[in-house]
Amino acid sequence: MFSWFLVTPLKLMLLGLIAILGVTIVRYSWVAFAGEAERGRFLRALLMTIAAVVLVIVSNHLLLFWAAWVSVSLCLNRLILFYPERPRAQLAAHKKFLLARFSELLLGIAFLLLFTQYDTAIISELVAKAPISGMPLSIAAVLLAIVALIKCAQLPMHGWLIQVVEAPTPVSALLHAGIVNLGGILLLLFAPVLAASPFACWLLVILAGISTTIAGLVSTTRISIKVKLAWSTSSQMGLMLVEIGLGLYEMALLHLFAHSFYKSYSFLNSGNTVNHYLAAKLAGAQKPRVWHWSLALALSLAMLAVAQWQFAVMNSFAATVLVWFALAALIVPSVSRWDMASLPRIGITLAVAAGLLTLYSFAKHHLALLMGLDMALNPIADGVVALLFFSLFALSIALQYWPHVRWVKSLFIWLNAGAYLDEWSTRLTLRLWPSNSLIALQQAQLQINNETKS
Repeated sequence: MFSWFLVTPLKLMLLGLIAILGVTIVRYSWVAFAGEAERGRFLRALLMTIAAVVLVIVSNHLLLFWAAWVSVSLCLNRLILFYPERPRAQLAAHKKFLLARFSELLLGIAFLLLFTQYDTAIISELVAKAPISGMPLSIAAVLLAIVALIKCAQLPMHGWLIQVVEAPTPVSALLHAGIVNLGGILLLLFAPVLAASPFACWLLVILAGISTTIAGLVSTTRISIKVKLAWSTSSQMGLMLVEIGLGLYEMALLHLFAHSFYKSYSFLNSGNTVNHYLAAKLAGAQKPRVWHWSLALALSLAMLAVAQWQFAVMNSFAATVLVWFALAALIVPSVSRWDMASLPRIGITLAVAAGLLTLYSFAKHHLALLMGLDMALNPIADGVVALLFFSLFALSIALQYWPHVRWVKSLFIWLNAGAYLDEWSTRLTLRLWPSNSLIALQQAQLQINNETKS
């Protein structure tokens, strides 16, 4: 039975992440639910969910892993329906329940295929044998990729993640900072299996890449802080899956950690975020001009050139483009207020950007050594992803600076309606799981969409 559990350096890092997030969210919940009659019920469900996630991480047996995976979803369902009278909470829970059962079926089939391929249910043993390819392995890799796409709420299976904001704030923090990451964790733990199937890798790159682009653009059209964060999570999870599909495992792990801490803080601090947003509006914050963006891009490109010269860690064109745009977004608020008095602030921003780039290069290099995973980069897939990143940046600029152009206005309307991608999911959910309150909610949503189209 001891072989059913395994702790590796990678798993130790993930357990540390879960411990930090778990303690923070439980403490927040204890204070937030003070005086709530059902606080005990909420905390029990919260602790059970965290325990199930821990069991997923330490599992080294296919059956135990699958049982823990199912337990996470069932426990999370209790948290989503903590306020069962809310129609949107019901809709999110029903969508999540149906998608979870489907993905668990696919995961079970994938595990059964891996067992028949290698004649062992011990995960560490079959992962070590993964280079021995075969048809069952290829099918299992594709199924694992589909399970990860569903778990990470990729378009068009994202609606439940957007509507789950009806649940209490700690649920959103736990979900967006931890549970939604399980799709990426699954692929990292079974990375040799995934790498043995080029089709599975391309499936991740294409579907998650498109989801990253569309969800990222939709998030820019949202006013509600929580809904904006939810769309952002779908986009960020897609980006993590793209990195895994390209074989940039250390970058995906670094992304996973950064996103988890950022999203947990963002949701738990969402009330103050609203206040800061309103304060910035009242202060008349200046929007950067196009030439400000050009300057920020030039400065960030120079930093990247120096970093590559010193550390030589950028082995992917798509990853380089992503870091380039991220640095430019960090620098542009400072250079947009260009005057002699702002030079010290600009200098500090550039120093922070250089420090973050150095830290990123250091962490990426050592995570690659720690994980011990290596996969040859596909230059065609790398180019496709880089093109998606350029498209995302260009369309974001167009939405921000040329909103009155006809095609930009049409794009905004389409994005503001969530690209109309969740309607099929709502209809299917109501057909399989009818409810009077949910039907009324669908009719109201259809009326809003029709008004938006007109």
